[in-house]
Amino acid sequence: MTLAAAAASHPGFLSPTGVEIAFVLVGLATFGAALVTVTTKQLVHAALWLVVALGGLAVEYLLLTAEFIAWVQVLIYVGSVVVLLLFGLMLTRAPIGRSPDADSGNRWAALAVALASAGVLVWVVVDAFRTTWIDLGRAAQGSTEVTGAFLFRHWVLPFEALSVLLLAALVGAIVLSRKRGKEQS
Repeated sequence: MTLAAAAASHPGFLSPTGVEIAFVLVGLATFGAALVTVTTKQLVHAALWLVVALGGLAVEYLLLTAEFIAWVQVLIYVGSVVVLLLFGLMLTRAPIGRSPDADSGNRWAALAVALASAGVLVWVVVDAFRTTWIDLGRAAQGSTEVTGAFLFRHWVLPFEALSVLLLAALVGAIVLSRKRGKEQS
């Protein structure tokens, strides 16, 4: 087999497929939405940009053929967590416009910490999966069977703890809104 025939039968890094191009484009859009989420000074706009960022992640999961995880992302995060955030913002009567409390003035320190954290995370992930190979003889890693077994075996307690935390946040927002209502009347 010649070098040209080998290159034609297996596309390399310089000849990406349509799915890979879509993955990069959606990833850039998701990164942009996440960046706007953390830099905007309007809380409601931040929550709405969070919907775009989480939706972009769901599209990324679809492009990776992990349909179950994509729908879980849409149902739990976009459908529940963001709605709960918006509901909490409405109940606590958070300012709709610009909020002076949303900026602490530590942008450069926050940027340095964020870049250092991102560098450490990339290094850890690359180091952890450098020699990992995918076994094609068993169920696919993103399949519902494998994902469900893994979630119910290892992640049940964190999911339940998160649901209790979100419920406590909602109850706290209701209590805060009722106290303000009593003080005004």
